[in-house]
Amino acid sequence: MTKCRPSISRVPQRSSVPAKSRASNQPITGAALAWHVGYSLAEGWIALSIILYIFTGAFWLPVVWMQMKMHRLAEAAVAADVPLPAEYHELFWRWFAFGFPAFAAVLAIFWLMISRPDLGTWI
Repeated sequence: MTKCRPSISRVPQRSSVPAKSRASNQPITGAALAWHVGYSLAEGWIALSIILYIFTGAFWLPVVWMQMKMHRLAEAAVAADVPLPAEYHELFWRWFAFGFPAFAAVLAIFWLMISRPDLGTWI
């Protein structure tokens, strides 16, 4: 069994990402940029990017909960000087598995934004 090192409990409690660059602002700034350069949000590549963004969020939100739970479990293990519990490892593998579809969606969004393929208008 793996012992938990005390340094694991020194993870910052707040995000180090400035508020103006957080994911919650991306839809607003993205829509403003599309409007500014003359794109419609109904263009296929933009609409598909928005759908993939929502898909990514559906995987990301549970991951945030998992990370907080894993952090609490790790702190408790350090405080009790015991190995990480089985629940921690189960959450880790679920967290790991959630990363694959989310990362693939982000890569697809990146490709859509770079290539802007003609997918017609959706709406």
